[in-house]
Amino acid sequence: MLGTIAGLWIAVILLVLGIAVAVGMAIGSDEAANKIDNHSILSLKLKGTIAERADNQDFMSFVQNIDNDSPTLCDMLTAIRLAATDKKIDGIFIDAAGSSMGVASRQELVEALAQFKQSGKWVYAYADYYAQGDYLVSSVADKVFLNPVGNVDIRGIGMMTPFFTGLLDKLGVKVQVVKVGTYKSAVEPFILTSMSEAARLQNKVYIDTIWNYYTSTIAENRGVSPADVTAWADSLTFAWTAEHDVDSRIVTETAYRRNVEKMLRDLTDVSEDDELPLVTPADYLSARNNKLASASRDHVAVLYAFGDIVDSGEGGIASDVMVPQIIDLADDDYVKALVLRVNSGGGSAFASEQIWEALEYFKSTGKPFYVSMGDFAASGGYYISCGADRIFADATTLTGSIGVFGMIPDFSGLITGKLGITYSTVASGPNATFMTLTQPMTPSQLASMQRYVEDTYDIFTSRVADGRHMSVDSVKAIAEGRVWVGSSALGLGLVDEHGGLDATVKAIAEKVGLEADRYVNYPDVKTDFIERLFEETSRLQASKGIILDAETLRHITVVNRLRDMNPIQARMPEIELY
Repeated sequence: MLGTIAGLWIAVILLVLGIAVAVGMAIGSDEAANKIDNHSILSLKLKGTIAERADNQDFMSFVQNIDNDSPTLCDMLTAIRLAATDKKIDGIFIDAAGSSMGVASRQELVEALAQFKQSGKWVYAYADYYAQGDYLVSSVADKVFLNPVGNVDIRGIGMMTPFFTGLLDKLGVKVQVVKVGTYKSAVEPFILTSMSEAARLQNKVYIDTIWNYYTSTIAENRGVSPADVTAWADSLTFAWTAEHDVDSRIVTETAYRRNVEKMLRDLTDVSEDDELPLVTPADYLSARNNKLASASRDHVAVLYAFGDIVDSGEGGIASDVMVPQIIDLADDDYVKALVLRVNSGGGSAFASEQIWEALEYFKSTGKPFYVSMGDFAASGGYYISCGADRIFADATTLTGSIGVFGMIPDFSGLITGKLGITYSTVASGPNATFMTLTQPMTPSQLASMQRYVEDTYDIFTSRVADGRHMSVDSVKAIAEGRVWVGSSALGLGLVDEHGGLDATVKAIAEKVGLEADRYVNYPDVKTDFIERLFEETSRLQASKGIILDAETLRHITVVNRLRDMNPIQARMPEIELY
């Protein structure tokens, strides 16, 4: 017993010390971040998954001092814009180390960097190996450096779709599909063995549009022709030597990292004995925080909506979280306008409708409401966007997909046919066991589901027609679940203007008579776990007088929601908009 008690005390002491060290490191890093020296360099590290925006820090990441060194798109775009007029920032260094992000996100980075260069400041890029997406962003640099034994991988744009119908047939599983929209191809992998002609058509148009953007952008930045870029892709440049890449004007010159760092020192007059003055977007914005807009005075609200659209939960676009946030912004006298930044491929039709209605309430206050589309604003993502006063999208944004589908699996062939499990049913009527997944739907049940989907489609298209000031017939002519790129969507009236988030904020700020930098991002993100812990503890103490950890709260919330559901809600899957 004494040994156990002593061990527990030692564990508690070590935990407290660990938290104290982590807090001290966090404070120290904050103090360092709040100081930007003269002749500093804004460092953009293209590594890992580049998220739209930072997320709340969880407990384990805090205790283990895990920090994702990948910047967010939001931070990079803001830092680039501010650095252009900051006398302490001499230039930008792009460290291409293998990143993952959407094409429209890369387009916004390219445009922001090109705008930065108009200030007269320089942009340098370096990589041991350039992946195609990183190379697109890096091509805007004044000088593109490559490791002497590195390579550039330019190969073109393509996609492969797996089809599971053959596997499902072997397992005895059938997928029952109800949908509206010839081009709603998300269901095809479960009912076909190859791509339909409609899906192939829209995918080919999308791929060709994206590749044309790649070739024209790289060609303009590197002083070659689009045909040259296509020839690079056809030749598989990853197998070329670095010297060949220089001769072909793919890169400016070869250099090891230390050689590039020496060039950066020379550009900023930093000696070999001093540390290279690189500053990340997050640290730079932390230092500039006191100069950014405040929520306690008139401002434009930029509300981020990225991920799948769901009815509830912590991840994605949860309507039970998003709707109250929109209502609060509508009722906030300091909020003079709203920009909804959408990056979503869709999700729950019900949740999309709730968010749409909340945005209509915002509009009823007389405040302007614009949408900025990111990589995707399709299906449910377009549903929540269509009511905006103006919609901005990048030329490479994927949008539209105005259609509805539902997939209901039938496992009877597996459970009964292959595993030998049988059922005996006693019910009050033929539909009492509807949607049990252990038996196929009857023709009348399937017809009812189809009517349900068609009614949802009619609501969807009417929302689009009202928001875009089009007839329902005109909307349905370009709907059918078809996906459109931003350049095509502009001509169809689905969007109003090409431009990224900065252009959207600038336009709406001008409309309400505010400076372009008078905006505040929502929801508030707590990357400091201790800050989140204190806020959550205070809230619980005030409401319940008890302290519960976040994981327990999540479990209790789920249980409460399930308990409150009626049997039909608990059994019936959501109709998805993807």
